Amino acid sequence: METLFAKQDRLLDMMQTRLVRHQMQEINWDARLLAIRGARGVGKSTLMLQYIKMHYAQYSREALYCTLDSIYFANHSLLELADTFYKYGGRHLFLDEVHKYKRWSSEVKEIYDMYPDMRVVVTGSSLLKILTGDADLSRRCVPYTMQGLSFREYLQFYKGINIEPTSLEEVLGHPEIICSQVNAQCQPLPLFKDYLKNGYFPFYLENSIDYYTQMEQVVNYVVETELPTECGIDVGNIRKIKALIGILATTVPFEVDISKLSSMIEVHRNTVIEYLSHLNRARVINLLYSQIASVKKMQKPDKIYLENPNLVYALATDDIKIGTVRETFVVNQLSYGHTVEYGKTAGDFKVDGRHTFEVGGKSKTYEQIAGLPDSYILADDIETPFGHKIPIWAIGFLY
Repeated sequence: METLFAKQDRLLDMMQTRLVRHQMQEINWDARLLAIRGARGVGKSTLMLQYIKMHYAQYSREALYCTLDSIYFANHSLLELADTFYKYGGRHLFLDEVHKYKRWSSEVKEIYDMYPDMRVVVTGSSLLKILTGDADLSRRCVPYTMQGLSFREYLQFYKGINIEPTSLEEVLGHPEIICSQVNAQCQPLPLFKDYLKNGYFPFYLENSIDYYTQMEQVVNYVVETELPTECGIDVGNIRKIKALIGILATTVPFEVDISKLSSMIEVHRNTVIEYLSHLNRARVINLLYSQIASVKKMQKPDKIYLENPNLVYALATDDIKIGTVRETFVVNQLSYGHTVEYGKTAGDFKVDGRHTFEVGGKSKTYEQIAGLPDSYILADDIETPFGHKIPIWAIGFLY
C-alpha cells in the first residue's frame, strides 16, 4: 500500500491543473461508482489525477489512484487493495485501466456492495464492458465517454484562448454570437487547419514530433491488444483487421461495399461487419447509417469515416482530400452528444433526426438541400455566418 501511495504522490507532484478538460465539470464525481471510457491517449488518467489534486490535500490518504496493470496486482487482488485502503480511512478509489485486470467487474461489484460509503472511479478502453462483463454493473455504474480535444479545447490548451462551450441549438440559431467571440480573440481559419492535422489528442503537447507515430501506436494497441482481450478476436486475424483499416484509411469516406471488403481481406462478409462494429466501438472509425432507428444486428453501415481528422493525416497513404477531412471533423464533433445519420438522399448528414447538414467549401451552394427545413451549410474558409451558411469550425465549440 505504501508503494502505491508513493507512486501517487510522485504523479500528483508532477501533475499541473492549469489546463483541465471541460468534462471535469460534467462528471458526477460523487457517484458511488462511475466509469470513464475512451480511446487510449484522450486524457482519462490525467483527468483523474487532476481531480485528486484539486479536491484532496497534498499527501491525503483518503483518495488513492492506481493503475491495474501495476506489478502490485501480481501478488494482490483488487479486493485486498480495497479492504486495506478502507481500513486505513480511504474513501475514494481511482482505478485506471481496469480492462487490464481480468476479474475487474466482479470485484468492483463486490467492493460496491461491501463498502457503501466508498466511491469508486474506473477508467478503461472504449470497449469496456459495463453491461456484459463478469458482473452486470448497469444498475450501479454511471458511465461517461471521453473524446479527444474539441476545436474549442484545442484553442484553450494550445493557444491560451478561453471560450465557453455552446449548444448546437445556439450555434444554429445564433451563429454570429460564437463567431464574434472567436474572431475577437484570434483568426480561426489557420488555427482550424492546424487543428484538423494536429489538435485532437492531448499528447501532442508532450511530443509534437512523434505525434502521428503515437497515433499509429494507439491504433495498433487497439487491434493487437484490446480487440483480442475485449472482443475475443483471434490473434491470427490481426493482420486482416490491419489490412481493413489500411483500406478504409485510403478510401474514406467509404461508400460501403461489404462484398468487396470481404474479398479484399479474405474473410466472410459477416466477419467484416463484425470487425467494423468492433472498430467503431473502439473509436477507430465512425459508422454511419441512414436510419439509426431501424439498424439491426449485422446490418452493414451506409458510410464509414475514420474517427477523427488527425487519424486521416496519420494513416492515409494517398493524397488527402480536404472534403474527407471536413466531413470527418463534423461527424466526430457531432457524435459527442448527438445522433448523426448519413444523409443518403438529401444533404451529407442528418442530426438528431431533425437538422440536415451539407458540408463543403466557402462556395458551397444550397442546391442539394433546397427546400429542406432546418437545413444548413457548414462551410470551410469563412469567418462569419451568412443566413444558413455557418463556418464549419463553429461546430467545434460544442464541448
